[in-house]
Amino acid sequence: MKGNTTSWVVACVGAVVAGVGTMVGGTLGAGITGFGLAHIVLGILDMFRPTVRQ
Repeated sequence: MKGNTTSWVVACVGAVVAGVGTMVGGTLGAGITGFGLAHIVLGILDMFRPTVRQ
């Protein structure tokens, strides 16, 4: 799998988790939403990371 594909998967899984967190609601839902948003940010940041050529 290419590195860019992995970044997209991480960002999409984060979006799903953030959506679930908003449906749960409350303090637990806020934690789940934050966890999902962190994955979205990390996935997007990974897309801009320079690649290492071997």
